[in-house]
Order: sequence, then C-alpha cells, then structure tokens
Amino acid sequence: MFRWIILVLICQLAPFFSASAQQDSPLLPPDGTSRRLRLPILMYHYISPIPPGADDFRRELTVEPDIFARHLRHLHEAGFKTVSLNDLYNALNAGQRLPQKPIILTFDDGHRDHYDHALPLLIEYGFQATFFIITGLADEGNPAHLSWEQISAMDVAGMEMESHSKHHRDLRNRSSDFLVYELLGSYQSLEAHLGEPPTSFSYPSGFYDATAIEVVQSVPYSIAVTTEPGNRHTMDDILTLRRIRIYGNMPVENLAVALASN
Repeated sequence: MFRWIILVLICQLAPFFSASAQQDSPLLPPDGTSRRLRLPILMYHYISPIPPGADDFRRELTVEPDIFARHLRHLHEAGFKTVSLNDLYNALNAGQRLPQKPIILTFDDGHRDHYDHALPLLIEYGFQATFFIITGLADEGNPAHLSWEQISAMDVAGMEMESHSKHHRDLRNRSSDFLVYELLGSYQSLEAHLGEPPTSFSYPSGFYDATAIEVVQSVPYSIAVTTEPGNRHTMDDILTLRRIRIYGNMPVENLAVALASN
C-alpha cells in the first residue's frame, strides 16, 4: 500500500513541476587528464512477476519484485551510493568526485513494470536510476510500456529518463537516414515531453557499429551504453560503456560476486 501511495503522489504532483526536474549533474568540460575508473553499471530489464507461459527469453530477463527488493537492500546495506551516467562522465572527463562506493542502476526498454514495481522500491531505498525508453512505444500508447505521463512522473521523482531509440531496431549496417530517424527522433521526443534533451543512449539489444556510434555522437548524445560485460571505464569508451547484466531472478549472493569482480 505504501508503494502505491508514493506512485499516486508522484502522478498528482508532476503537473505542478516545471516541464522537467533539473538534471543533477550538467556535463562538465574536459580538464585534460586521462582517467580510468572502476564503477559497476547494472543492467536490468523486466521487474515483474514471471507471467504464465513465459518462455526462456522472458525468464532470463525478469527479476521478480521481491528479488529486486533484496538486491536494493543488499546494495543499501553494503554502502553503495547510486550516481548517474552524467556523474560518471564528469568523473572521467573533469575529475568530479564520486562517493566511496558508486554504482549506476540502468533499466532497458521502458516496461510498464518499471513504474509499477521498480520505481517505488528505488524511492523506498533512496536510489536513483536511469531508464532507457523506446519512445515509439510511448507514442503508440503501448500498454505494456511506459506512457509519457508515467515517464514524466518518473523524471519528476528524480530518475534519469534516457533514449533506447525510437523502435528498438538493430542499428548495424543501416543507412545514415535510418539511424538519424531512430536516434534523433527519440532524442527529440524525450526533449519535447520532458523539457530537456537526453544525454545518454542505450544501443538496442547492444547492437552497434562504427556508423551507429558516429550518429549517436552527432545527435548529440554524450554517453552510450552497451550490453558488453565489464566495470572499468575511460573517456575513450564513453560511447561504448560496459555493464553488468542482471539475469533472471539473480540471487543476491551472485550479485555480490558480480560486484566484487574486476
């Protein structure tokens, strides 16, 4: 009940805020120093009960809400502090100080359950997260995905609402026109609905090539994440950042091992 009260309050208060909550960390200019940081970026997909008849793919991408709550409890008790992708950019590019145990939580695809289940738990534990939105699905009003009203409410609640393209298509071996439509179209939709342009992009299914990276940079997105495993980052990799995949109902013990790995 407490979590539903939070959601209701967010939705009621959202119209009284300006078009968007201010980003906590504007991107800073470079200071000329080369840095390498170890910082885990977790990658979640569905946060929901596993539906009846779910196939192996859905099971592999689903973390049930009670398991997700255990993940957040572990992170909280272990002293992790959530930061944004902008914070990582500024730490690498300009030496911005980060908390002692920084972590970035990311969620791909903009599923409706991110609003129903992930958001209340994140607020309960005082965590920030980044949600990568397939903007075409929001435009269509797909009921399995976040609506623009929900996206705006999550933005007001302090979450980072970023781009996962317009239609979640493979970006490899595509024309520049196709890439501009998918990447700039998503960028413009988020800017129009939230009042500020996004800064980060997640490659659909982790697929990209050199041309896709060029268009990402020209849109302009300043940060982009892949599905490739790893937790060490430099400015040379700022458009191909690595993440730690959270697989279906990953036990807390396995999460702890993943966080401790180099």
